[in-house]
Amino acid sequence: MATSISTARMRKADQEQQGGFEHLYRPGKVHSAIYTSPEVFEAEIERIFHRTWLYIGHESEVPEPGSFQTRTMGRQPVILVRGKSGKVNVFMNRCRHRGSVVAETECGKSAFFKCWWHGWIYDSDGELVEVSRDDAYPEGFREEIGGLSSPPRVDSYRGFVFASLSPEGRSLTEHLGAATKMIDYMVDASPIQQIQVGPNVSRTKYKGNWKFIGMDGYHPEVVHASVFQVFKQKVNTGLGSTHRGNVLSDKSSSRTRGLGNGHCMLDYRRQRRDNLDAYLEFLGTFDGGDEYVRLMHETYDEERANELIAVAGDAHVGIFPNMQIVTNHVRILNPLATDETQIVMWPVKLLGVPDGINQMRMRAHESFYGAASGGSPDDAEVFERAQRGLQANVDPWIDISRGMQREVVDVDGTIVGQASDEVPQREQMREWARLMAG
Repeated sequence: MATSISTARMRKADQEQQGGFEHLYRPGKVHSAIYTSPEVFEAEIERIFHRTWLYIGHESEVPEPGSFQTRTMGRQPVILVRGKSGKVNVFMNRCRHRGSVVAETECGKSAFFKCWWHGWIYDSDGELVEVSRDDAYPEGFREEIGGLSSPPRVDSYRGFVFASLSPEGRSLTEHLGAATKMIDYMVDASPIQQIQVGPNVSRTKYKGNWKFIGMDGYHPEVVHASVFQVFKQKVNTGLGSTHRGNVLSDKSSSRTRGLGNGHCMLDYRRQRRDNLDAYLEFLGTFDGGDEYVRLMHETYDEERANELIAVAGDAHVGIFPNMQIVTNHVRILNPLATDETQIVMWPVKLLGVPDGINQMRMRAHESFYGAASGGSPDDAEVFERAQRGLQANVDPWIDISRGMQREVVDVDGTIVGQASDEVPQREQMREWARLMAG
């Protein structure tokens, strides 16, 4: 009964707003309907996931002609594939005849995609190369109907491929804005500026809303308390947590940062630069650690090399709405329903570095984000608890105002708060309200 009452109220409010949902966001507050209403979720799919730029995958995931990955844009299936010409393409995963998918597996390598309903065949550049029993069609039919469709806009930044189902709107460069510099941290952590995303992958699914995920510096010491207890037993974690306080403490030099356009980050850069000596000591305990430091200093000037070494490729950034770069991996958020979300995580290997560096990165990823890890299961559990709690819609407005009175605008225009402030949540919700305004 409570859900139906909430839905009725939301529908009435929506009618008053002439199709917009931005009234469900106020500075420092959001209405619980944005997490629980099926109508809001359907509008999010159409107004956000079917209109703005979405991260599809990385070029390294399709290394050879015919290599492909299947992904989704909201509800629409797409194929990321390197064509026979070497170009990385994004195609709608749909036959031009009767609409069946033409790439059925999650990934693979094939020179052709075949529709198994009626046998139409396309090549890796999307061209329709065969129509079965084509005597029933007029001459030139194959050329007229064309090959696989592409999203209206496809673009990339440093190997990260994005697409938009809308023919109009901000360019990818405009969309990414200040987040481009954060993506650079991951790529430039390689002394040859090349990374390999995957092929290993971790997946998790939880019964909660997709907007719970995102650069929350307030929760770790509560949700991940047991993990932090283990960290405290270590002499050196490599992140400076045994020097000048915890990296997530408001007493540290870590910050939260809103980058604009919904993008946000837990900004550990200064904290890690301040503790570079501790990290160099940590690297020295791994095979190839000293060699990695030498390679970075050969590639970059001293200031940039030290910054990149300290940050360790961890931009800890959320690219609104579906991409995050966190510690040693890239992830995609797939909203499945108002109360169901899938997270797919690909560990990132740095190319041009000693093997020991990537082994260290993989073990760190497994320990916190893997299927049997100490971190991701904690998050999934607390997201599901939040989803259950939000069904109680007496006084439906919930608070995201932490630190709002002390946030400042930096010289570059980004918004900055303390490590536990809810700057990222407010940044995401501002963009959410803009896109949901109808």
